[in-house]
Amino acid sequence: MAQTEIERKFLVKRIPEHLEQYPFHTLEQGYLNTDPVVRVRREDDSYYLTYKGRGFLVREEYNLPLNADAYAHLVEKADGNIIRKKRYLIPVEGSQLTIELDVFDTPFAPLILAEVEFESIEQAQAFVPPEWFGEDVTENREYSNSNLSKKNFA
Repeated sequence: MAQTEIERKFLVKRIPEHLEQYPFHTLEQGYLNTDPVVRVRREDDSYYLTYKGRGFLVREEYNLPLNADAYAHLVEKADGNIIRKKRYLIPVEGSQLTIELDVFDTPFAPLILAEVEFESIEQAQAFVPPEWFGEDVTENREYSNSNLSKKNFA
């Protein structure tokens, strides 16, 4: 089903205390194409094929469910790096928002990014990040997962 994704992304100055108390997902994803973005993802025991339109703060997104066999077949066709990360779900105090804190595995470690999804552009623009957030990298292509998939570590 198509939806509009409204999301801001931040570097992290420091990891919040007691990170282990928050629920998390284990993610693995590969990119079949980066312009437009076509990605396959394993999230715990669920699998998806995702198309993302152009943009940074706001973009169109379609998610289609896959089964494990289809995911395994498609991820082998991915270009570049397979991205593995642990995603912690941290509630934003005083709101309905959730911080998705991505702790990347090798070769991207020690990269840690925080993403927050919003219901509207106005809500995104009004968001005051917690003090443990660092630079807003929403519009910095260097930190997009599709760009990280192309990074050369040789």
